[in-house]
Formats: sequence, structure tokens, C-alpha cells
Amino acid sequence: MLESIIEIDQRLFLFLNGLQSNFWDEFFWIITETKTWIPFYFFLFVKTWHHLSAGYQVKMWKNLGMLAVAVGATITLADQTTSGFMKPFFERLRPSHDPVTAPFTEFYEYAKGHVYKGGKFGFASSHAANSFALFGLLSMIFKNKSITITLLVWAFFVSYSRIYLGVHYPGDILVGAMIGTLYGLLVGYLLNKLHSAWIGK
Repeated sequence: MLESIIEIDQRLFLFLNGLQSNFWDEFFWIITETKTWIPFYFFLFVKTWHHLSAGYQVKMWKNLGMLAVAVGATITLADQTTSGFMKPFFERLRPSHDPVTAPFTEFYEYAKGHVYKGGKFGFASSHAANSFALFGLLSMIFKNKSITITLLVWAFFVSYSRIYLGVHYPGDILVGAMIGTLYGLLVGYLLNKLHSAWIGK
């Protein structure tokens, strides 16, 4: 059963990774880099802070601290579960290092003679976990369909970039996304409860 799942995962990876073009190479390389999204993260943080503080200006700094802790806790839980625990525990090779898929994998050449292959192990994806953790957290806070869909699309593209670049199997992405979303929803639920208690004081 497990062998069949792994084989399907490998075949799906090779299909998705094989959908290459020069434009998408550059696009997904930009998408996958964390520094690309720093302005976006800052915008989301400020917007969320103002959302929590709307009508309760006297508690703005308290809300800022509460939000900072919530974001930090969510990302730390998602990242440490995937990168800190799962990758060294399961030791599943990335497709870029797996002898079964590596010979057929398309890689991104970020500099002449240098291709991006990531670290040795890839299960589960911390990129997927972190982006979907933020999606889960903010969807719980805003409870707004447009914002939720926007964040979901963003998390999807960040996650898919890892398959396109050849460093994660779809299974790595799926499990990472599930873990991240779970942590995001949990911390978002707790934040809403705490926020309701504070604004009532």
C-alpha cells in the first residue's frame, strides 16, 4: 500500500515538474524566495493589527503584542514540526536527491553552473506548512471570503513552486499544508478567544 502511494507520488511529481518554460522558471524562483514576500508579510501584519484594534484604539499595543505572539507561535510550530522533527525523523529524500527521480528532474539554474536542489530530506515541506499556517491563522481572524481565497491562492503558488523547482514531492506539500493549516486554525481560534476576552475588559 505504502509503496503504491510513493510510486503515485513520484509519477505525479515527474509530470508536474516536467511542465517547464523559461518564463515559469523565473516566476517560480521568485515566488519560492522568502525575501520576495517580506513587504506582503508586513502589509498583512499591519492590516491584521488594525483589524483587531478597530473600535478599540486603547488596546492597540496590547493587540500588537498578542498578534506578534500568535504569528510567531504559528510559524514556529509549523516550521519545527516539519523541518525540526519530520525531515530528520522520516529521512525521505527530496526528489532532487532521490536516485529514482533525480535523473529525470528539471532543476532551476540560479547561477551559471549552479542548480538549486535544496537540502537532503523533504518530508514534509516547511514552505507549504508555513504558508498554509499563515493562511489558516488569518482566515480565522478576518473570516472574510475574499481575504481567505487570496491567502489560499498565495499559499498554493508558494507550495507548488517547490514541486516545479524539483525539491518536493506532492505528498511533501500535501502533508505540510495540512499541518500548517491545522496549526493556523488552532492558534487563530485561541487568538479570537483571547481577543474577545481582552476587548471585554
